[in-house]
Amino acid sequence: MMNSFYCDLPRREPKEMVPGVSIRTFWGKEMLISFADFKRQAVVPEHQHQEEQMGVIIHGEIELTIGGETRWLKPGDSYIIPSQVTHSARAGDAPARAMDIFSPVRKDYQY
Repeated sequence: MMNSFYCDLPRREPKEMVPGVSIRTFWGKEMLISFADFKRQAVVPEHQHQEEQMGVIIHGEIELTIGGETRWLKPGDSYIIPSQVTHSARAGDAPARAMDIFSPVRKDYQY
């Protein structure tokens, strides 16, 4: 568990997950929040995981494919990805940021 009740995003070191996509994470006992920063045209390849995931686009545009359905999402748009459902993401022509919440805590995102 993180040592603070507050998430100090500017001071949290990013972790590159795939080329052009980095995350900054904070977690408690039952959930984890991730701020994912995408460089323009960066791609998160198709994958799945046991944790449920929901999120919202903070800025930029992201093409999100969930279970074979693809949509372009803009700031304020949100999404839910059930456990074990295949999904992928791609940023548009500008950098983008998404905020994701995972439950239970996604262990590979704790760093």
